[in-house]
Amino acid sequence: MDIILIYLAVGAIAGLLAGLFGVGGGLIIVPVLVYLFTSQGMAPAILVHMAVGTSLATIVFTSISSVRAHHKRGAVRWDLFWRLTPGIVVGALLGAVVADWMPSLVLRRFFALFEWFVGVQLLLNIRTNPHRDVPGRAGLFVAGNVIGTVSSIVGIGGGTLTVPFLAWCNVAMRKAVATSSACGLPIAIAGAVGFVVLGWSPTSGLQWSLGYLYLPALFGIAASSIAFAPLGARLAHSLPPDKLKRLFGLFLLALGTYMFLSE
Repeated sequence: MDIILIYLAVGAIAGLLAGLFGVGGGLIIVPVLVYLFTSQGMAPAILVHMAVGTSLATIVFTSISSVRAHHKRGAVRWDLFWRLTPGIVVGALLGAVVADWMPSLVLRRFFALFEWFVGVQLLLNIRTNPHRDVPGRAGLFVAGNVIGTVSSIVGIGGGTLTVPFLAWCNVAMRKAVATSSACGLPIAIAGAVGFVVLGWSPTSGLQWSLGYLYLPALFGIAASSIAFAPLGARLAHSLPPDKLKRLFGLFLLALGTYMFLSE
């Protein structure tokens, strides 16, 4: 029961911060799950893959809630969503294959580097300026493929990649964020399916697992993150965003350092 309460707490914090900063909870969920799975004695060869796969599966639930809220406000560019989705799905499945191929330590270090990348962006408040129009179908397929692949490898919904890309393509920021939320759903579904299939054999002796998904963590985190994400979104309108983003950037740098140095 104690570990379930911890999973609920992790989901609450991840949901709150995701709503507050517009950055997916996977950046928090994966390092925390690595720590928890290590303390639970999970095999080192699979625990990072379990953390990434479980994180992706939680995003299926949280992104549905987020997309509904953005859709009600008419902010989602569904035309862009449908053109990005084929590349995203292919990329997310490819990312699961690449992650499965990576040894645990390599996957951990890759995640750490990505977390440092996002942390520096937030710390320095780096923003993408529009430089071009939205590309054609082929260009969006390639962009979706890259977003889906990287997001699946590190267990996130892709907002840290999709939002800058859409902003670079001259999409208004509000619509870029809303469309990115929608894109998180195919990333999460395709990536999670890939992690289930590829993890079926390596985790065959692990109780409560479904491939590389650990079900107690999945349901505990999903339940509380859905509840707390709207609170984070409300707080975002009343707290100083730039200062908070820098603090969150430092936090991500610390999490990335833990992931890089631990074995």
